[in-house]
Amino acid sequence: MVDIELLMDQLGRVGVTVLLKVDHKRMQTGRKPWTMVMSGPGLGERELIRTDASTLQNCLKYCLRELRTCPGEWEWLELYS
Repeated sequence: MVDIELLMDQLGRVGVTVLLKVDHKRMQTGRKPWTMVMSGPGLGERELIRTDASTLQNCLKYCLRELRTCPGEWEWLELYS
C-alpha cells in the first residue's frame, strides 16, 4: 500500500498541490467516489490534473501517470507505482 503522507509530502516539496476526496453520496449510489486534483507550479504549463475513480488506487495511477508527462524529474514516482 502507498504511504499517502510521504507521497503528499514529496509532491508538495516539488510544487504540486494535491486535493484528495472521497464522496459518501457517490459511494452510496455506486458512482466513482474518489477524486484527486493536482495543480501548482510543479505541473509546468499544465494547469490541472484531475480524475474521478472507483478506487483510490485508480486515482493515484491516473494522476501519477499524467504527472510524469509534465516537465521535471519524476523518476522517484516509480516508488509509488
